[in-house]
Amino acid sequence: MAAISPVRLFLVGGALVMLTLLVQVRLVSLQVIEHERYRQLAEDEHWGVLQLAPHRGSIRDRHGNLLATSIMTYRLLADPTRIRPDQITRIANTLAPLVNQPAEKLVLALATPAEAALPGGGERGSSPGAKPVELAEELPYSTGAKIEALGFPGLVLEQRAVRAYPEGNLAAQLIGITGRDQRGLAGIEADYNRYLAGQTGTVRYERDTTGAEIPLGMQGVTDPRDGSDVILTIDRFIQRLVEQEADAAMARHKADGVTILVMDPRNGEVLAMTTRPSFDLTQPNLNDPKFQELVRNRAVTDMYEPGSVFKILTMAMALEERLVSPDTTYDDRGWVRKYDRTIVNWDGVANGRTTMTRLLVKSANVGAVWLSDLLGSERFYRYVYDFGFGRPTNIDLGGEAAGQARTHRDPGWSPFDLATNSFGQGINVTPIQLITAVSAIANGGKLMQPHVVKQIVGPSGNRTFEPVMVRRVISEETARTLREMMVTVVNEGTAKAVVPGYRLAGKSGTTQVVTGQAYSDDQTIASFVVFPATDPTFVVLVRVDRPKDNQWGGQVAAPIARTIVERLLACYRIPPDAPRAKGLG
Repeated sequence: MAAISPVRLFLVGGALVMLTLLVQVRLVSLQVIEHERYRQLAEDEHWGVLQLAPHRGSIRDRHGNLLATSIMTYRLLADPTRIRPDQITRIANTLAPLVNQPAEKLVLALATPAEAALPGGGERGSSPGAKPVELAEELPYSTGAKIEALGFPGLVLEQRAVRAYPEGNLAAQLIGITGRDQRGLAGIEADYNRYLAGQTGTVRYERDTTGAEIPLGMQGVTDPRDGSDVILTIDRFIQRLVEQEADAAMARHKADGVTILVMDPRNGEVLAMTTRPSFDLTQPNLNDPKFQELVRNRAVTDMYEPGSVFKILTMAMALEERLVSPDTTYDDRGWVRKYDRTIVNWDGVANGRTTMTRLLVKSANVGAVWLSDLLGSERFYRYVYDFGFGRPTNIDLGGEAAGQARTHRDPGWSPFDLATNSFGQGINVTPIQLITAVSAIANGGKLMQPHVVKQIVGPSGNRTFEPVMVRRVISEETARTLREMMVTVVNEGTAKAVVPGYRLAGKSGTTQVVTGQAYSDDQTIASFVVFPATDPTFVVLVRVDRPKDNQWGGQVAAPIARTIVERLLACYRIPPDAPRAKGLG
């Protein structure tokens, strides 16, 4: 027998030692370094987890009426690997009338496993690695209960909440939308998602090697916490009223858009907010290329030049500084030359010796420029910012624009800007900024922070949002004087907004739209703002974008506002300031 070579023995021994070391290293890796990973894999194999969805909170109007709520539905899944072939036809024929689908389609789905796992894989009772097939979704609760009672193997009913809208498309852009996962994507649904969503619960259960739950196995349950209800400041009646008027205005004037706001000037509560065009809240088409444009709440996101409505704010500044009184006069020649450029009145008329009240009645651009000269840039722009322009109002909605108010301290500003800003050109505001500023005139000089959420009510307690006064802009005396001047504007001006028996304070605006580098001659934004002078419980702002039949705010926006005011006066049961004359209705 030949002797074994020492070299061979050394090599074999070395190989055994190396193999032993490798095994030990691998054991250290598995048992120490990767211990947590494999422990987690074993636990995931042994334990199943079922998520318990919380009930998403509802959105209600100020009186508790439901605007958006969640209802429980069922999603029907099937694991074809657990359904006997001889049972497929019977199951399909039984399910067909319940899920409103052809039996042939269900047979095909049950007989052919899906190519890829769909959401919902790993449900209780399904086999490891099974690829569930979705048979139906958003089944009513009663239908789900009937299917569950059938007891067919391989069928899985997954509860799923969907959003429902008892008032239809009311306040669509304000409410916003949720995704399939019930998370808010836009509007109040997104801005207040942390309150509405609640917290998901879980059920942990032991399962066998097939993935089925062990009947007497251990379980651990963490209960879900339901979301809170969000109570809006919106009044359902007023909201529907302004939406009907917005739709009618779109059709009547063939407008590109309409925005209407109603605010309580005493506390900053938004009673109604709508913009047109809008979208179908009950069946939103997320694939529509214009969807992002339609879902945007243009009352807080879009800027425009306010035009002549801004003249009441310029007048408020001059009154507050005691530079003028309602009877102060100036000489109106119909035009004024400023820095080698000419500014003319909107109607080209020279009004002659004109009081401050008549300045507003005539809506004289020349008069507004005269006031800005008295004020000077320092005082004028201080009031511009005090009234809330050039900065967000901090309304409790996402996406708010700050507006644009370039002052004498900013690059690119010129003295000519002061002149044009005085009558609302060259300054950009949002509708919510403008109605908030006008509300300060209605309420006696206090700038209130606007808000659309009144209260949050839920399992974790209630939270009420109190009114916030930002600052006092003008005195009560100035506000009272200006309101009386605005009453004369409504009664004697060109705006068609008189409601017999009531003293209304208002002002129209007609803004030329900028196209390219110049103002358009035939495209305007017509607007009107109005409130009851004696008892200012609400302020109405109407904006009509690019009306095709008429350009003027007093003739386009004012009649819309008047209709809304008439209904609101009746709604609030505000008595007339004076008896109606016979024959005036």
